[in-house]
Amino acid sequence: MHDGFVTQQWHVFVTYVIYCWIVVLITLYMNRSLPSIQMIGGFTVIAGVFISIIVCAVMPHVNDRAYASNFSVWGDWQNQTGYSSSGLAFLLGMLNGVFSVGTPDLTSHLAEEVPHPRFNIPKAILAQYIIGPVTGFFYLLAILYGINDFDAVLESRYPFPLAEIYRQVAGTKAGSVGLLFLALLPTFIASIGCLITSSRVVWTLARDRAMPFSRFFSHIDTSQHNPFRAIVLCGVFATVLGCIYVGSTTAFSAFVGSFVILSTLSYVTAILPHLLSKRRNVVPGWFWMEGVTGFIVNGIACSFILVFVVIFCFPFSLPVDAASMNYASLITGGLSLFVLAFWFVRQGTYVGPKQVVLDAHVLAKDAI
Repeated sequence: MHDGFVTQQWHVFVTYVIYCWIVVLITLYMNRSLPSIQMIGGFTVIAGVFISIIVCAVMPHVNDRAYASNFSVWGDWQNQTGYSSSGLAFLLGMLNGVFSVGTPDLTSHLAEEVPHPRFNIPKAILAQYIIGPVTGFFYLLAILYGINDFDAVLESRYPFPLAEIYRQVAGTKAGSVGLLFLALLPTFIASIGCLITSSRVVWTLARDRAMPFSRFFSHIDTSQHNPFRAIVLCGVFATVLGCIYVGSTTAFSAFVGSFVILSTLSYVTAILPHLLSKRRNVVPGWFWMEGVTGFIVNGIACSFILVFVVIFCFPFSLPVDAASMNYASLITGGLSLFVLAFWFVRQGTYVGPKQVVLDAHVLAKDAI
């Protein structure tokens, strides 16, 4: 945050690669310590949010700076997207919040490594959707009331606007760095969780013969007790995505934006068949919606997803050109066609998931 320093794309890339491979090395060689690391991460999330809220709420008063007005927080609406409909602009802006769809997905993919997953997984997902909105609401209030120059936030020379927001709230660059560290630490630990989940997904696909080089990537390392090769593959893939950022931020944004669409479409493929089959194949668990309640919840979920998949394919602003176009629909459609074609190639050798008795004694000793 030195004056005169201009962030270049290669600066971000080098930092990203270092960050990425530290996460990979921790996941590879600290398997037995991962549960403790994740517990520390949970603590840093809660503690970091409360500290940030208190600092953002108190520091403007300490520095004798005015808070934002109630109107600017609750009533002021600025549509700078170029769309004539403010309602559509609002719906497009929901894309940032929808990235939270990754949280239940990450949790559900660890079902085979969690003791008593039938009730622990739903409880973990429920906790995410209770803690997240509550803490997020008060956090947003704190930073919105602390902003005293909204134009400076929009025109910030920093890679992300939160740095400028914290600078205004704390009154100093050092205070901004401190608050950013409170966001960086839990994000770093969360990245480990993301890598754990993605590597388990890759390993599962390889185990079921659903991807190229299945025999190689389905290997479990006997010394580290983890899918070592699948973890390395995820690290390499993440590095390749970083290379795309250096070449074209537009292409990188398309890959990142397609995450939301692909994730939500995966939910539709899980929910809609049960809805169409009148939920006959749904096995009741600890948390079960009987009768019409299940149909209503499933119907609303599918309708919401299908509508917003279309909305999130719209350009982010108007007028649009080749550089500002939203290519998420292209990535989603292209990847879907590739997967469909690969299915026809691979269906003869596809094994399919095997039933696992979800009792604690059949799970790995170092299960998370």
